[in-house]
Amino acid sequence: MSKLSLEEERQVRGGEALTLTAVMAILVIGLVSIIAYKFFTSDGGKAVLPGGFTFQWD
Repeated sequence: MSKLSLEEERQVRGGEALTLTAVMAILVIGLVSIIAYKFFTSDGGKAVLPGGFTFQWD
């Protein structure tokens, strides 16, 4: 493995993983918000989440 020159170091770009993580976090927060909203606004129902988690309320 060799060292990068100054010009090569200037061309290195990063941040893709951070951007992807931020987008995924926003999607998860939105999904959890929708589920919580449905829990609090419905009179009765059932929710089944992946992994076998089942929530039922009357």
